[in-house]
Amino acid sequence: MLDVAIIGAGPYGLSIAAHFKSKGIRFRIFGRPMDSWLRHMPKGMLLKSDGFASTVSDPDNSFTLKDFCAERGIEYADLGSPVRLDTFSAFGLAFKDRLLPELEDKLVTGLELSANGFRLHIDDGEVVKAKHVVLAVGITHFAYIPPSLAHLPQEFVSHSFAHHDLERFRGRRVVVIGGGSSAIDMAGLLNGVAGDVRLVTRRSKLTFHERQQPGVSRSLWERLRRPQSGLGPGLKSRFCSNWPLAFHFLPEGLRLKVVKTHLGPAGGWFAKDMVVGRVPLVLGCSVERARVTDGKVQLRLRGENGEIREITADHVIAATGYRVGLERLEFLRTEVRDQITTVDGSPELSSSFESSVHGLYFVGVAAANSFGPLMRFAYGATFAARRLTRRMAKATVQNPMPIPAKKRAAAVAKYRLEGRNLDS
Repeated sequence: MLDVAIIGAGPYGLSIAAHFKSKGIRFRIFGRPMDSWLRHMPKGMLLKSDGFASTVSDPDNSFTLKDFCAERGIEYADLGSPVRLDTFSAFGLAFKDRLLPELEDKLVTGLELSANGFRLHIDDGEVVKAKHVVLAVGITHFAYIPPSLAHLPQEFVSHSFAHHDLERFRGRRVVVIGGGSSAIDMAGLLNGVAGDVRLVTRRSKLTFHERQQPGVSRSLWERLRRPQSGLGPGLKSRFCSNWPLAFHFLPEGLRLKVVKTHLGPAGGWFAKDMVVGRVPLVLGCSVERARVTDGKVQLRLRGENGEIREITADHVIAATGYRVGLERLEFLRTEVRDQITTVDGSPELSSSFESSVHGLYFVGVAAANSFGPLMRFAYGATFAARRLTRRMAKATVQNPMPIPAKKRAAAVAKYRLEGRNLDS
């Protein structure tokens, strides 16, 4: 019986495994390393998080993104210089090679309950037993396409997570739906590939994060009013970034409100020049109806003032975010899923990330309702890894592996022959 199985090999899964390894906790980790970053984000993308906050964590900080960039001769700065997607992806793979060569590039196809924990069915046919399971599955399971678009055939509509290489859209007319970072990035990157691209959003204006610049002198009042943090400047961001455990103990209604409203849809500071004045923007409009006519998608849009307009495209990309729903984790057997208590679609978690199913833990975006917006960013991996390691170190001591009967009988006989106390 394994102590812990980790499902998922992105920043959270890798960080947790590295911390477990340092404490001698027996684990196996399954998943395609950095899969979301390598296969589900567009080439050329830049991360919104600053360098110091774009992390995969090990307990000794022996191999950071800064170290990786120094080794490879890649430009790096803690603040003010965006991290390229390919740089962060390569760092995650190098982290795996250096610190976690035991990672198993396999998929878990089924997770079910057993007498003493869980059984995991692996895609190569193996069945693994574990007392604890950590789900670090990332965002790709939870892609959301609104009902006004979801009925369209797949050749005419897709979610932004489905696109890494945008060359398939060269010369085509594409409409991107959404007003957040994914939509803004996608529209900006498509502008150099597609024949025509438009960005449609129900927001009346696009929002962009401000740049945190190193070496810029700020007054004491400004530093107190808008302190810097891993989630950007501001008191609320500082609280969410530095005290996720305190966030966990806030009233449920307040937690849910903060998760929904704080750090809402916004592009990185660098994306503004890619989109504003370059990509046609259709602001303040929602998709009321979508249909395919003569091999084209016709979108009927309704503006805030009730005005109706129609636009046509070869393809629509829904960069409409992610919504956690356990039914989307198809490998979770019904017997497990039905026992998980949820709040607004996400699992209700203890202060140690444990769900209502004993021994089953969730981290990352699925833990945001419990620990705040920090869980939507790689920066939260350090907190999650430390918290879970502390929990597992206690759990594996309190519940030691049973000694086989024959070995135990032999040990008892030996103790008696030697006249030793059986309780020693």
